[in-house]
Amino acid sequence: MLRYLGRRVLVLIPTLVAISVVTFVVIQLPPGDYLTTLTAQRAAQGDAVPTGELARLTERYGLDQPVIVQYWQWISNILFHGDFGESFDYARPVTSLLAERLPLTITLSLVTLVFIWAVSFPIGVYSAIRQYSAGDYTFTFLGYLGLAVPNFLIALVLMWIGLKFFGLNAGGILSPEYRDAPWSLAKVGDLVAHLWIPIVIWGTAGTAGNIRVLRANLLDELRKPYVVAARARGMPERKMTIMYPVRVAMNPFFSTIGWVLPGLIAADAITSKVLNLQTTGPLMLRALLAQDMYLAGAILLISAVLVVVGTLVSDVALGWLDPRVRLRY
Repeated sequence: MLRYLGRRVLVLIPTLVAISVVTFVVIQLPPGDYLTTLTAQRAAQGDAVPTGELARLTERYGLDQPVIVQYWQWISNILFHGDFGESFDYARPVTSLLAERLPLTITLSLVTLVFIWAVSFPIGVYSAIRQYSAGDYTFTFLGYLGLAVPNFLIALVLMWIGLKFFGLNAGGILSPEYRDAPWSLAKVGDLVAHLWIPIVIWGTAGTAGNIRVLRANLLDELRKPYVVAARARGMPERKMTIMYPVRVAMNPFFSTIGWVLPGLIAADAITSKVLNLQTTGPLMLRALLAQDMYLAGAILLISAVLVVVGTLVSDVALGWLDPRVRLRY
């Protein structure tokens, strides 16, 4: 297991270097830079950016330097000083902006992950064991519906239901009267009343996808010779199903960790906009539109690193769950 883990860790180093280069290249691809966007915005408002201010910003952020120099300044500050630079658009350090948005994003994403696993696991097992039953058809229909309907549309529907039938303003995570109030049981209750909406919305597609994958994998395992042999020897059906086929069919739950972790940073920008959630999704969207390269680059880089770290966690978890994975190495 240690050799397997060592191999996976060694692969991370060149991967992370390549990710940092690709991330910087991607944020440099759009024509122009932040100053171009700023000048166009001021021109649309009938104003102009003073030449002295343009020169000061160009010198301050090294925008007149070669791309390789800009890349080295960016990545060296991150590695040696933990400094992601300063946001052009907000005129604030990127670290402080992320510190404001990350707690809510991570909390919602982790709770959503628990929701996805808690709901999809029993339903997926039930659908496989009771194949073609009324329950299986019902969950299959709901699963396809969850995959097909966009999250932002579900958000609009739930906001309307909450306002129409429960008198709940679903925008944000707190009602207006509690946003600046000190913490109390009433404020906690209001927070919980608002949190379920983004959790259900973000978890719908993931839950539906996990149900379909778990059902298909478990059906495949239940037809294999070792299951038929276990039944022939009189092993109790429930014990046999849980100990072997379900354990193997759970591989996708662990292998998708690499996809889940980036969601801790990226979030769903459109849904967050609809629900007025102060997550990193809208922050990323605004940074891309404004060509705020340090802010956009920080979020892209963190998301990409989380993909790599999540893949490592998935590999280790799969190696523990399924010996065939680690024995292959």
